[in-house]
Amino acid sequence: MATNSKPQFCLFSSLLLILLPILSFGSHCTVTGHGFSIEEASVHDIQLAFKQNQLASRQLIEFYLKQIHRLNPIIKGVIEVNPEALHLADKADSERNLKAPGSLSGLHGIPILLEDNIATKDKLNTTAGSFALLGSVVPNDAGVVTKLRKAGAIIIGKAS
Repeated sequence: MATNSKPQFCLFSSLLLILLPILSFGSHCTVTGHGFSIEEASVHDIQLAFKQNQLASRQLIEFYLKQIHRLNPIIKGVIEVNPEALHLADKADSERNLKAPGSLSGLHGIPILLEDNIATKDKLNTTAGSFALLGSVVPNDAGVVTKLRKAGAIIIGKAS
């Protein structure tokens, strides 16, 4: 019996898209002095900016952390930010400098927000919005998280 991969693709693309459009809302900002604007940038545009040294993962993560700090009191959508996000961005930048062009995934160095009910085996909580689960430790990353990490995506936080 053939399985349909469409539901996985929909979930995967939803996770990718949750951060970029929401946190760029109302922001008319240039991230670098090279004229690259993050406001309407797609993942492809961001990867091109990485290749052209117009943008680094660290700059991108810093931009989104500032957007979360600025907008989350209004939107209240981000439950928790990954305390290791900047370290992971630096690691992605180092890997990009060491690897041959085109050898990295299209998600390499791209920030992702996950729903809080998706398990991550890191410093982020997986509470599904319940204080009763605060501080609980999950045994492993969820399957989608394993795939995202393998592709080089940076889990920037958990959303409601």
